[in-house]
Amino acid sequence: MNQLPKHKQLILFDGVCNLCNSTVQYVIKHDKKDVFRFAPLQSAIGQTIIAKYHIDPVKTDSILLYSNENGLKVKSTAALYIAKHLGFPNNIMVVFLIVPTFIRNSVYNYIAKNRYKWYGKKDACMIPTPELKDKFLG
Repeated sequence: MNQLPKHKQLILFDGVCNLCNSTVQYVIKHDKKDVFRFAPLQSAIGQTIIAKYHIDPVKTDSILLYSNENGLKVKSTAALYIAKHLGFPNNIMVVFLIVPTFIRNSVYNYIAKNRYKWYGKKDACMIPTPELKDKFLG
């Protein structure tokens, strides 16, 4: 993914999900080391990564973490690796990586399945403000 600057990680998110958009705003606010770039799953780069890794968007339809160096992380693993870079106390969430993936993803899937019902949905993807524009690819 040549659009992604070296040593940056790309968070792919559901651009119409209110919970996902709030999470992106939270990550931007706490990403003090400027590690992350963002793109909606619905964007061209999102679709390219989904195709490259043969991701079924029906089964994995929320958050993905991609880097040129480490490839793709999905679901709870992606969320925990994101938290790892957000400073204290968010970074201590990484201890949950010791919990087996199938257990973590069961909780994750439950939240993902209900996110529209609980948090709502937008008609279109979030449009970044001019000062955040360079953090978004796509």
